Amino acid sequence: MLLAAGVMAQENMGGFGFHIGYAAPTLRLNTPTSVPSTKLETTMMSGVKVGLNYDATITKGFGTTLGLNYTFGTYHSPWVESTDGYSTKQARYRDTYHGLEIFCDWQYKFQIAGDTYLMLYTGPTIQFHISLNEQEYVRVGSTTTTQTRYGYEYRDNEAFEDYKRVNVTWGIGAGFQYKRYFLRGGYDFGLFNPYKKDTFRAMGVDSDLYTRGRFDQWQIKIGMYIWQN
Repeated sequence: MLLAAGVMAQENMGGFGFHIGYAAPTLRLNTPTSVPSTKLETTMMSGVKVGLNYDATITKGFGTTLGLNYTFGTYHSPWVESTDGYSTKQARYRDTYHGLEIFCDWQYKFQIAGDTYLMLYTGPTIQFHISLNEQEYVRVGSTTTTQTRYGYEYRDNEAFEDYKRVNVTWGIGAGFQYKRYFLRGGYDFGLFNPYKKDTFRAMGVDSDLYTRGRFDQWQIKIGMYIWQN
């Protein structure tokens, strides 16, 4: 489909540019309380997205946008205090995400006035999760210790094989373009269950619940076309 779109658009090129913006990767899981601490809970992170994009016009107003993104996200939980009867301790968590994305959006541009356009777009994105890990900070008095708890990580270890590395989302969004500059914002819905196993019991957890979840993402980005026809 991408090759066909490129062939159809050869005589009506769009442009090549770059973008940067805000991203909110969100891992939504139905993790039960009995799951060990190596399984991440539902977490909405905040971060940045940078990438390259190529616009190809198929016919007047209608075309495609292809591109590659790098996304970084992080989340800090508040300090939570607890006591075991002998000492009082505080704990907090920090989740960190790195990922690459290849996207293909079908878009339509409405000319508002002169070189100003309103854009509506929708399309799929293939995500490759480089890493997603969680660090636990425990503070007792003036001493703070750190323990890393992995969700995804590039290592061949059975304990870290709970989640899929590749995900596909479907996004919808809108934006504005003025001459070479553009603003886009939208939401990507995860299409696949991020767990590798169908049930928690298959993951070695004492629970009959089915594994369900999504990897979604809010995003808004600004950009500029380096070359435009």
